[in-house]
Amino acid sequence: MSEIELAYGDASINFVFDEKQFSILSNQSVPKKALSDAEIGAAFDLPIASPPLDEIFLPDDSVLLVVSDATRATASAQIVNLLVRRLLQIGVSPARIAIIFATGIHRPVTAQEKIELLTPFIVQRVKIIDHDAYDSDRLITLGTTVRGTVVEVNSALKEFSRIVIIGGISFHYFAGFTGGRKSVCPGLASAETIEATHMLALDFKAGGRKAGVGLGLLDGNPVHEECERIADMIAPAFSINVVVDKVGRAISLFCGDWRVAHRAGCDYYLSNHSVHIPSKRDLVIVSCGGSPYDINLIQAHKALEMAAQACNDGGTIILLAECRDGLGLPDFMKWFEATTSRGIEARLHECYEVNGQTAWSLLTKTERYQVFLVSNLPHEDVRRMRIIPAATLSDAVDQIGRSVDGYIMPRGGAILPRPSS
Repeated sequence: MSEIELAYGDASINFVFDEKQFSILSNQSVPKKALSDAEIGAAFDLPIASPPLDEIFLPDDSVLLVVSDATRATASAQIVNLLVRRLLQIGVSPARIAIIFATGIHRPVTAQEKIELLTPFIVQRVKIIDHDAYDSDRLITLGTTVRGTVVEVNSALKEFSRIVIIGGISFHYFAGFTGGRKSVCPGLASAETIEATHMLALDFKAGGRKAGVGLGLLDGNPVHEECERIADMIAPAFSINVVVDKVGRAISLFCGDWRVAHRAGCDYYLSNHSVHIPSKRDLVIVSCGGSPYDINLIQAHKALEMAAQACNDGGTIILLAECRDGLGLPDFMKWFEATTSRGIEARLHECYEVNGQTAWSLLTKTERYQVFLVSNLPHEDVRRMRIIPAATLSDAVDQIGRSVDGYIMPRGGAILPRPSS
């Protein structure tokens, strides 16, 4: 017998298992050593398809740094600190530097989270801007894309002479990957623009997702391509794309041109965060990877999407997700008034909302698999989502029987299973 620790919020759940019954899906090739300050500085000096920082920024520039919120691990505390210090060395005044959180339609970043994401040094010295996707007074219209999307973004993106986007690269269940262009859209877009781009994931005529939409897909992905068109209207001066380890430390950095560096990071991530499996199995136990990946159910769903790639239809998935912030949005539960995923899809066609698509995606999985959830959510809410609540991992395993062969995914959102059959 063997034992594994599966992250759950800021703690972990121990699971004792038979190695003949379970295989662990993880990535052993990813470097374990976190990048030093010197190594990050070297990446700044040797960017991809871009001049180095010293040739881009001038002392009289005003610079806006776009960073992710608390639902993403991007090693921003280390990277932003080093970047601000470099800008100061170039001669940019602290009064001409600002930071904005790319929250999209997420909740605002709390005061404590700002300190954790940026360090006290930065919070005390640099202006911080909060984005509100619903505040029309802080939004401007840039125009319309060739696909007809009206582009509304935070006005701060046009109030500074240089924009730097900083984000983490990981898999995304319909945009292909996070990072890059997502710092602008959905990160700093209006709710209406976010909805217009995200609804491109669904094929309302044929049903389900459109061709090209899915995990690890960029070419031909209409959501990714539309978000890139919107980011192009801003034309960020520099981008920093981060790959982090299981505790959120930067282990790989892709800096430079906002489009080329992001694509290089995505290619690296796909190559190093995929695992080939001979076949799917009847049971998958998946941890989101702990906080912040299981901060709420909407974020935790991403690990469920990955687990589905390794589970046979009709099989069982056990999801470990603390969900300390609850569902993610107070009105998320309204979507489960529909009796089937097709019912949610019909509602989305009539009146699209971004998180309705997450509800639809979640329900498509509960229709294909038996899904157990170990979380802090009220059991009544869990059942309304057609999920089976379990007090502990052991309780869930006992309910399905311990003789079932399966996979264990310690970092569900960070590993893409790719079955051979």
